[in-house]
Parts: sequence; structure tokens; C-alpha cells
Amino acid sequence: MASSTSRDFLPSGGRIFTSFPDIFFIPEFVIGGLVWILVASTRIDPDNPLGWVMFVSVFCFVLTTLWFFIFLCGANQGSVWTSLDAGYHFLAVVFYLSASVALAYITLLHGAALNPEGLKIYRLEIAAVVMSYLATLLYFLHAIFSAIRWKRF
Repeated sequence: MASSTSRDFLPSGGRIFTSFPDIFFIPEFVIGGLVWILVASTRIDPDNPLGWVMFVSVFCFVLTTLWFFIFLCGANQGSVWTSLDAGYHFLAVVFYLSASVALAYITLLHGAALNPEGLKIYRLEIAAVVMSYLATLLYFLHAIFSAIRWKRF
């Protein structure tokens, strides 16, 4: 008879590349990194909302990297990790949604006062807004499916 304590709670090692929702780690890296790069390549004006966007993108990029390596090394085999996984991704959704709204608002303001030399910056800001909302969607899907996995255990 198999013991109930030997059951794996979350995938580890190479299984995270084939398990759902952990397959979202790689797109979260790429899209979050793009948000970081695109916002950093524009003018930081006004400082406060775009500073929040930079904080969120860097914070989520670093924590997702840490989370990915915890999963890859297999240190996530306790019962608490399923709730931590769902909680972190819901926090990331709230952060990214607030950053996306602020970034879209600032981009809208920059578009209203557009001059010919500012067109390149404006296009970078639009790309950052799109990537930010895409990152929000990826973290949202990861959070929902992590919550479903948490509910099963």
C-alpha cells in the first residue's frame, strides 16, 4: 500500500516544462523582461507612475526567476508550496494590473501631446502597454490554474 506522504505536491525538475500551469514560467520571463526593457528605453516622465511600472516588472521578473529555480531544483515538495504558488501569482496579477493601467494612462497622455520626434518613444510606450497587459494575462492564467491545483490538495 502506498503512503499518502510520498505524493508529489508540485512538479519539479524537468517536469515543470511539461506541466500545466508551470509552462507559463518561460513566457512570463520573456514578456516581463520585455516590459522592463521597453519602459527603461523610454523617457521616465512622470517619474512616479513609471517608477511603479519598473518596480513591478523588475520585482516580478526576479521573483519569477527565483520561483522557477525553486521548482527546477525540487525544493517545492511541501504542502505549503501550492498555496504559496497561487498567492504569489495572484499578487503578481494585482501588481501588473495596477502597473498596466498606470502605463496605459501615461501613454495616452503622451499621445495627446505628440510631436514628430516623440513618435519613436510613443511607439515604445505602446509596445510596453501591450506587453504589460499580456504579462498580466499570463500571470492571471497561472494564478487561476495554480488556485485550481491548490484546491485539489
